[in-house]
Amino acid sequence: MQTPGSQSSLHRANLERVVRAVRLAGSLTQAEIARTTGLSAATVSNIVRELKEGGTVQVTPTSAGGRRARSVSLSGDAGIVIGIDFGHAHLRVAIGNLAHQVLAEESEPLDVDASSSQGFDRAEELVNRLLKTAGIDRAKITGVGVGVPGPIDVESGTLGSTAILPGWTGVKPAEELRGRLGVPVHVDNDANLGALGELVWGSGRGVRDLAYIKIASGVGAGLVIDGKIYRGPGGTAGEIGHITLDESGPVCRCGNRGCLETFAAARYVLPLLQPSHGADLTLEDVVRLARDGDPGCRRVIADVGRHVGSGVANLCNLLNPSRIVLGGDLAEAGELVLGPIRESVARYAIPSAARRLSVRTGALGSRAEVLGALALALSEMGDSTLLDGTLRSTEPAFT
Repeated sequence: MQTPGSQSSLHRANLERVVRAVRLAGSLTQAEIARTTGLSAATVSNIVRELKEGGTVQVTPTSAGGRRARSVSLSGDAGIVIGIDFGHAHLRVAIGNLAHQVLAEESEPLDVDASSSQGFDRAEELVNRLLKTAGIDRAKITGVGVGVPGPIDVESGTLGSTAILPGWTGVKPAEELRGRLGVPVHVDNDANLGALGELVWGSGRGVRDLAYIKIASGVGAGLVIDGKIYRGPGGTAGEIGHITLDESGPVCRCGNRGCLETFAAARYVLPLLQPSHGADLTLEDVVRLARDGDPGCRRVIADVGRHVGSGVANLCNLLNPSRIVLGGDLAEAGELVLGPIRESVARYAIPSAARRLSVRTGALGSRAEVLGALALALSEMGDSTLLDGTLRSTEPAFT
């Protein structure tokens, strides 16, 4: 039995600190582990050697700053996590290991008007198919992360009102999928998971404070403060789409007038171009045509960028993030939308906040949310079970 404050309990605490740092980052050099955990380089070296001998981590040669280094990651055999992304007209599932390697991934169309039970059926089928194709034992699954296009009540786990999946309002996705898959399930909205995906794998790596702005059928933001997703007490933080730009503007689906979403979301933007470009025009079409030089599409994208920039300027003044990552369909427009965003930020944000802000597109594209779901599952799992092999191998030293 370990006594609080004893050598054995301190040793276990240090093991857990190292494992947690590696689990959340995917891979770190020993120097990075020391900086992250506050442990000395010698202590980290001893712990990494112990974890490697116990089969908890794997160590590979790498370089850092032009010098030889060793990259530490969790063992690929330590467990499996699953990410599920319910989006506008699609379902995407990914399977990854604890070393942050994606082992299988697949996407398929999903009728946005489908009932929640049909959506859960499709997700369960796709998970089972990927597990079978990849030859993965279900017993290795440690957790599941799920993204949904709507707010999740942090206390009840209930999906709030959403215009993307109206038949899902009031559903508890974590509870439903936990019953189907038999493992812990964690759910968040798609913007938060996009932020988490870019933070771990994409354009947010190495940044502690950022906002991921997703522009598609709606407009939302995932906020990262001091390296962690900020959800707010009710789970609705980041609803940047409902910042008021014009109190006499169009009526928004939320009931207010002139929200940012009414100037930037696809359902409001596409009607501006459909008379001249056809009723079947999509946001992806607008981006493609703009990149090819279409003046009308370029003008609309620039206008959207300026409006989004006004919302981003408000974020800068309130939260002072160091980076804005643009995701969703409109991100494919690149500088056609980033330039106007930067112009508005320079005009409306406090100069000191604007100077420190970088604005860029996401690196993960349409995969940001499902990879964020994997990262969510990884972040929510405990470290104790991962240490079983290591602690068994060292147990005699503490008896």
